[in-house]
Amino acid sequence: MNIGLTLFAQALAFAGLIWIVATKIWPPLLNAIEERQRKIAEGLAAADNSQKALAEAQQNADVAMREARVKANEVIDQAHQRANQIIEQARNEALAEAARAKDLASAEIAAASNRAREDLRRQVSLLAVAGAEKLLRREIDANAHKVLLDELAAEI
Repeated sequence: MNIGLTLFAQALAFAGLIWIVATKIWPPLLNAIEERQRKIAEGLAAADNSQKALAEAQQNADVAMREARVKANEVIDQAHQRANQIIEQARNEALAEAARAKDLASAEIAAASNRAREDLRRQVSLLAVAGAEKLLRREIDANAHKVLLDELAAEI
């Protein structure tokens, strides 16, 4: 066997193999690798976008939480103010009711006092008449001396 011919045949076979690999196998392999690189890049970009969106959503959630806390505090403050208003209104109504009750009691006391005075005047006038009758030993006609009794009651 001739070594030169063997080397030439092997070189020709190797060149054929390279041509087959370069034309039939290499382009689909490069396309698959490029497709895989593109998908990986898209995945990394999507992951990066997702992280950015997550960070933005977290910021929005934090802002919403702060706003909710502020609004909750405002509602609580309004509730406290309303409670204070209700308490103050109830206090004022109680004071007004107490004043009305006091005025009513004062009026009743004054009326009772006037009735007691009138009763006392009548009793004093009756006692005066009875005393005068005993002194004079005669009976005084109440109808005839009504004017006198009324004057006596008014003086007392």
